[in-house]
Amino acid sequence: MTIKTHDPDSGNAVHLTGDEARSGATPHMTRVILPWSLGLVIVAFIAIVAYYLLHG
Repeated sequence: MTIKTHDPDSGNAVHLTGDEARSGATPHMTRVILPWSLGLVIVAFIAIVAYYLLHG
């Protein structure tokens, strides 16, 4: 993917690739963090519901 932006100094358009636009590579930690955090949120909601059902 090419990103087009304006260079105010020269007045010309600058074409950048996706890696150039974000200034480097992105780590693939989302593949690990997202499922774990989603699982923890689900466990937390189950614990909250269980607490209120038992002590409600």
